[in-house]
Amino acid sequence: MTPIDRRMLLALVGAGAATAGCASVGDAPFFGPFRHGVASGDPGTDSVVLWTRITTTAPRARVAWQVSLDTDFTEVVASGTVLTDASRDFTVHALPSRLPIGGLFYYRFTTEGQTSPVGRTRTLPEGRVERLGIALMSCSNFAFGHFNAYEAIAADPEIDLLLHTGDYLYEYGANEWGGEISRVLGRMHMPAHETLTLADYRLRHAQYRGDPGAMAMSAAHPLVVMWDDHEVTNNPWTGGAQNHTAGQEGRWTERRRDAVRAFHEWMPIRDPRDDARRLKLWRSYQWGDLATLATFETRHTGRDQQVDYADWFARIDSPDARDRFMAEVIGDPSRRMIEAEQEGWLEDVLRRSVEADTPWRVLGSASPLARMLVPDLIGGGMDPGAHRTPQALGTSPDLVWTGRWSLPWYTDTWDGYPAARERFYALWERAGARDVLVLTGDTHSFWMNTLANARGRRVGLEIGTAGITSPGDFIETGWSEDGARIIDQLFAHSLPEVEWTDSLHQGYVRVVLERDGGRADFVAVETLLVRDPRTRVLRSTRIVRDGDTLAYA
Repeated sequence: MTPIDRRMLLALVGAGAATAGCASVGDAPFFGPFRHGVASGDPGTDSVVLWTRITTTAPRARVAWQVSLDTDFTEVVASGTVLTDASRDFTVHALPSRLPIGGLFYYRFTTEGQTSPVGRTRTLPEGRVERLGIALMSCSNFAFGHFNAYEAIAADPEIDLLLHTGDYLYEYGANEWGGEISRVLGRMHMPAHETLTLADYRLRHAQYRGDPGAMAMSAAHPLVVMWDDHEVTNNPWTGGAQNHTAGQEGRWTERRRDAVRAFHEWMPIRDPRDDARRLKLWRSYQWGDLATLATFETRHTGRDQQVDYADWFARIDSPDARDRFMAEVIGDPSRRMIEAEQEGWLEDVLRRSVEADTPWRVLGSASPLARMLVPDLIGGGMDPGAHRTPQALGTSPDLVWTGRWSLPWYTDTWDGYPAARERFYALWERAGARDVLVLTGDTHSFWMNTLANARGRRVGLEIGTAGITSPGDFIETGWSEDGARIIDQLFAHSLPEVEWTDSLHQGYVRVVLERDGGRADFVAVETLLVRDPRTRVLRSTRIVRDGDTLAYA
């Protein structure tokens, strides 16, 4: 969202106005029983998951599917039927096999005498490949506005593959985060309460999937999807979550189980149908001889509980206390982000990529790896009183306080687990991969970061995307637009690993990888207030090989 757009929206919220033509998704009569569209994802070299959902009052539905080389379906290469019912929330997962390797296909479903919209998908190529275009996305909150970035991605001619790094949906109730804005736009969350049960998560997925932008994008390209936290609830770890109150909101393991089950039902991914295996959401994809893409899981299988600044605020009162906190609490070497099984799997994936002399090794990460110790805002010449809504600055663990003591921006990211990050980097080096390109989300900001280990050795680059709709954190925590812009500049000028950042816009990153280098385009949408897929490129950067690692050109 542009700064001007934000001011317009806040004015509308203040006036209690309503925006015409923005009815809640679910009202539109999209394609009969196929009102949530079609999608594909989790591709292999000769297979890809095809997905849809049937809206019906019948106890079950038999759904036929076809895959064709042309949009008229005169060259059908695979077909079949799937039976679905309420046990899967009437979602459909078809897995055609023995498709041509590296092919471009069209697919459709039929049921009850009606035909779905046509989707386009592809299988992974083998052999020599010249390019790969990835749409990097994160943080799509229905309440904050229209999914215009999704519509832009659907029409982007350079995209081959979608990578959503998490927060595909949000668990909050209609009166929680984004509630005021959602009432203005007519995009209130359903159900109106926070999602807690299997029925709740299914309904929330249905709302997000029914958005026109989401349907357009899902039909246009195959999806590689990860989860971050909000697919279940804010800031989970293996034993609970910040936004889960045991006793009042049920048992944590049951809530997580239901959320993860709904995720597998509503996403075009291969479902192991086993609760334990469902938690192990890590995948690798080989794009011919050009690129290895691996995604990994950091929430439910290995993560230790996050450090809460509120527990330490009164105790960090001197440089020595700060250093002890960073060394003994944040830096506790026993704290983990990912489990040992996943570490071994990822090391093997990277090693095989290196041995095959693949030019690109890409990791999809739910949260940033770069070191982001908050710079001293006041020491950097900023006047918080002039750039922030009135409050008692420095009397709580806010950005001014963390900057005063040079603490991690968030303890929920890899900055809160620096020992685990070093083990992660060591894993890359053991595999011979010192040139990793990390594609990340989570922060609602665009980023160009350089990654280095504790010894200062560069190990790769990190490209971060802003939210599809979720607003930048600086604005959301009370800073003015000018203040947020100054903080962006301080991060870029003060932190060795941050090359550039922008927290004032929403959109996606177009990442194009070729044999002689890559390009990242940071694409911002013009508005979230109405359906309008117009975009502009805020910044474009080249990615080149620099010895045995990567650099920005």
